[in-house]
Amino acid sequence: MTGEHRPTYAELCARTDGPPASSWGLWGPEDQIGALNLLTAEHVVRASRLVTRGAQFPLNWRLEQPQPALFHRGPLEHVKVDDGFGMDDHFNNFFPHGSTHWDSLAHFRHPEHGYYGGRTADQLKGPAAQNSIAEWAQRGVAGRFLLADVDTWRTNAGRPIDHAAADVITIEDVAETLEAQGCAAEEGDILLLRAGWVHWYERLASDQRRRLADEPWAAHAPGLSADMATLAWLWDTGIVAVASDLPAVEPMPFDPHGPCLHACALALLGINLGEMFALDALARDCAGDGRYTGLLVSAPMNFTGATGSPANAVALK
Repeated sequence: MTGEHRPTYAELCARTDGPPASSWGLWGPEDQIGALNLLTAEHVVRASRLVTRGAQFPLNWRLEQPQPALFHRGPLEHVKVDDGFGMDDHFNNFFPHGSTHWDSLAHFRHPEHGYYGGRTADQLKGPAAQNSIAEWAQRGVAGRFLLADVDTWRTNAGRPIDHAAADVITIEDVAETLEAQGCAAEEGDILLLRAGWVHWYERLASDQRRRLADEPWAAHAPGLSADMATLAWLWDTGIVAVASDLPAVEPMPFDPHGPCLHACALALLGINLGEMFALDALARDCAGDGRYTGLLVSAPMNFTGATGSPANAVALK
């Protein structure tokens, strides 16, 4: 599967030299970053030319949010120490996946074929751990972002997203949102999918937040469909990552042992996923100037073996 030709999703589904519908081997047998390979120097240079105003939009939700923590990731405890000559601090119960974060290719396995590249759980551990977020950190993540404000589009279309339900966002919703915004996907894009979940969550009462935290795997949240149409669109357009303001990108609850988006996009295709990105301020600015693209820069933490990292992401226009 190596070479200059990037096969279509239909061709990937028909392959016999590896798991069907996977990109394994396309960038060589040792590849550990998947679709991020498409973020070439040329892509970065083109994306940098989109910065014309110098406007900066941090995409990181507060580290202590959600509060109480979802999926029992927390509670985060900040300890500040007075050294007498200055202050030092550390965090207890710090979970890299707790707030705005990237999932690495070591985060999720396909129920039949395993982790990206066919790696086993043992290969993801120790000082030589593979598919680690450190592979991202050592190259950095920079490229063109493409914001799809599906929440606003669906509201204007008379089909507002139900943020308390497993409301399915179809890839047709995404495509029609982009068309309404006057923009289109290009190879190497980082798709920022705004569903309005963070905005909705911040307005919940404390007892409603507690219920979400108490039974996270039974909680309901909207998300992007994991059907073949979605996977084909993401792959064929050349999307390298989908970062959303949702707790799981895909609808919750989902079956982690089934053909979910994490298994099919992350583990098979190597399309990276980001969760709980703070996209509201960026979306307001994009609606104001009618421009839904720009440069995204992210510096994941450089820690060998980590399966994810705070995004440390900034969008620039």
